[in-house]
Amino acid sequence: MSELETRKLRESLILSLNLTFHRLLNEKKKTNSELAFGKAGEVVKIKAVDIN
Repeated sequence: MSELETRKLRESLILSLNLTFHRLLNEKKKTNSELAFGKAGEVVKIKAVDIN
């Protein structure tokens, strides 16, 4: 795979992951749910409505 193909694939994956996260966030906002993230080895829960 050439460098150009690799770059295009990487950009496509990043865009897809970003879209997936926004869909998840919108779904969690509808149900007033929390999202859990890992931060410094700890699990941090944040209400979806608090994320912009």
